[in-house]
Amino acid sequence: MRRGGTRRARLPRQALRPPAADRPGEADRPGLTGFDRHLERFVVHHRTEVFDHVFVWLSRVGTLGLVWIGIALVLALLRRRPALVPLVLAADGVADLLARAIKSVVDVERPAVRYAEPKALVPVPHDHSFPSGHAATSFACGTVLALAFPRLAVPLYVLAVAIGFSRVYVGVHYPLDVLGGALLGLVVGLLVARLGVRLGRSGARP
Repeated sequence: MRRGGTRRARLPRQALRPPAADRPGEADRPGLTGFDRHLERFVVHHRTEVFDHVFVWLSRVGTLGLVWIGIALVLALLRRRPALVPLVLAADGVADLLARAIKSVVDVERPAVRYAEPKALVPVPHDHSFPSGHAATSFACGTVLALAFPRLAVPLYVLAVAIGFSRVYVGVHYPLDVLGGALLGLVVGLLVARLGVRLGRSGARP
């Protein structure tokens, strides 16, 4: 017979543990994912009013690749390269669709959903976080334009990086989301540009 005459019911150890987001060391565990989250936290906790306006603006103009379509239209008119516009539109559309498709299967919460503070500076999309659609479309369109105008490659990629970083700064993406989106965009941009070259060659044949 046990002391006290009663037997204590034992609960499963898991039932006594708080959710992962409330457990230090699990919500932000070490490793690449943990570093990614800590880096995002560092960025959003060191915002300044001046940069708030800059990166909110960059985040907005980068939506759906609109700024890149505008750049393509200007360059097409100035350099008399009308075929450039459909290529940029194709890169923009393909990168956006692929990013959305990947988000539907990669279940990563956005920082603004996972953390209560600080608040996001822009409306938080309802889809998942990985990869960044802004980064994907920016690097896809930027790559097409950079290959068409090599002398503009540096400023074009600087703009793409700035738009990608803006999504971390405003609090709706992690750095790895942006990196993944950038790599996706680079691949899409290279493939679309290559397709454009092939179509141009076939169209030039008698």
